[in-house]
Amino acid sequence: QVQLEESGGGLVQAGGSLRLSCTASGRTFEKYAMGWLRQAPGKEREFVAGIRWSGSSTMYADSVKGRFTISRDNTENALYLQMNSLKPEDTGVYFCATLFAGNWSPSGYWGQGTQVTVSS
Repeated sequence: QVQLEESGGGLVQAGGSLRLSCTASGRTFEKYAMGWLRQAPGKEREFVAGIRWSGSSTMYADSVKGRFTISRDNTENALYLQMNSLKPEDTGVYFCATLFAGNWSPSGYWGQGTQVTVSS
């Protein structure tokens, strides 16, 4: 079992920044690829960013490339998402999740989500 808990969401104006954090407990965190997904109202959950266990490989959705940066600290069992130049379309609930390293799809463990709201 892996327990994940997100924090850092909030309300920000367009062009602003937020940093999301995810702390993990339970099974060995550093063995998992990790990522962030988000869900906007009325839309399906979508992949935002992923990072492999070593941190050496990352992947981003086209919509966030150049604006978001994913990172991890395996010594702290922590995952981060630095979000800059935020847009109203970035609004949604952001989830931390374990991923399959091969295709970046969710592998079964999720946090409860943290709300990000970007005002225009």
